[in-house]
Amino acid sequence: MKKILVCLIFLGLYSIGKAQSPSEPSKAEQQVAQVVEKLRLAMISGNKTELESVLTNDLSYGHSGGNIQDKAAFVDAITTKKSDFKTIELTKQSITVQDNIAVVRHILSADTNDGGKPGHVNLGIVLVLKKSGKDWKVMARRAFKVPE
Repeated sequence: MKKILVCLIFLGLYSIGKAQSPSEPSKAEQQVAQVVEKLRLAMISGNKTELESVLTNDLSYGHSGGNIQDKAAFVDAITTKKSDFKTIELTKQSITVQDNIAVVRHILSADTNDGGKPGHVNLGIVLVLKKSGKDWKVMARRAFKVPE
């Protein structure tokens, strides 16, 4: 009876330790994270090819002020520097993947220079990515203001 009790206690402690240890991201989560990073870099550089490569054709890009852009309008704003990101830092990122859909949440802090006017934004972001073939692409984005 003592041996059984000791085994149960050991198994209980082992399972608690396993539940608290962080798990490694899945291959899909890693792929999604790479797409998010590619988007971040393309938004800073304004590289049209890189930007378009991570977006679906039916993109819905929502800003914190309520403006919604399609793919063409978003790409135009970034590549012409109407929306000019000097720096973008992403923190508190989480990625959830279910089948061919991924939801990414993070905090975006950025220095901007829209229309030659320096600024800073601190936003909560929700991205929805869809896997088509072997590629993950951003199909929707929504931003909301968060306190700094």
